[in-house]
This record gives sequence, C-alpha cells and structure tokens, in this order.
Amino acid sequence: MPKGKHSRLQLRLCNSINLIAEASQIACAFPELRCSFGDRSIVPDIAVFLWSRIPFEPDGEVPNDFLLSPDWTIEILSPQQSSNKVIDNILYCLQNGCQLGWLIDESDRSILVLRPGLQPLLLRGSDRPPVLGSVELELTVADIFSWLKMTSS
Repeated sequence: MPKGKHSRLQLRLCNSINLIAEASQIACAFPELRCSFGDRSIVPDIAVFLWSRIPFEPDGEVPNDFLLSPDWTIEILSPQQSSNKVIDNILYCLQNGCQLGWLIDESDRSILVLRPGLQPLLLRGSDRPPVLGSVELELTVADIFSWLKMTSS
C-alpha cells in the first residue's frame, strides 16, 4: 500500500496534469486505474489518457472499465517494490500503444523516462521530463520532489 511520500507525489502529479489538461479536454490523469489490454491488467499509480481515447459512456460519464492502454503511465517506486517488476509494467504499456512512461524513484530523486523506440533517460534536478503531446506541463524533476516538503523549516 502506498505510504505518505508516494501518496503525496501521486496526488500532486494528478492534480497538476488535470489542472492543465482536463478543462481544455486534452487529457485526463486517473490515479490507481485498472487498465486491461492484451493479456494483462495493470494498475499504474497514474494512468493518463488523451481525451479522444477515453471511452466515455453514451451519457458522457467516465466508464468503470478501461480496456485499453494509457497514453502515459506513471509509476512511483515504493521502497518494497521491485524496480524490474514496475519497469516490466511500463514496458508492457509501451508495447501496447502507450506513448510515454515515467518511473519516479523518491529514494534517489530521479525519474526514468521510457518511450517507444528511444533510449531511456534518467533525469534529476533541473532536468525537464518529457510529457504527453499537447499537455503543457512545465515541471523539473526538482519541482516534483519539492512537493514532498509541506512545511517550512
């Protein structure tokens, strides 16, 4: 189960993405959403879907079942998790239509970026991780980890 730092990063990332992308119907970030496709189901910490790919119900409501891969999958590594197992889930998404994967490692304040057909990028500090297409999210790795500090010292 996610702990405090994991939960905080998940909340702030979802909120930041949705603040930029949801109102203009570009994309939407969903926390802990089961995505079933191919021969597996995965539950990324954050699954981001382009608006045009969200399988809305006829009345415009979001469905319960997402039978497709996310466009951008974000995983936040917990101390007890196997990084290879989490990377395997990201790679599975990329092999099934996902455009972008992030693995956020709180322990060393880095983000591993995975994209189809490209070398992985390991980003830290003032590096700006790539985001999904037209989502105009301007964040550095340091900005993301700064959300962990909630009080001044």
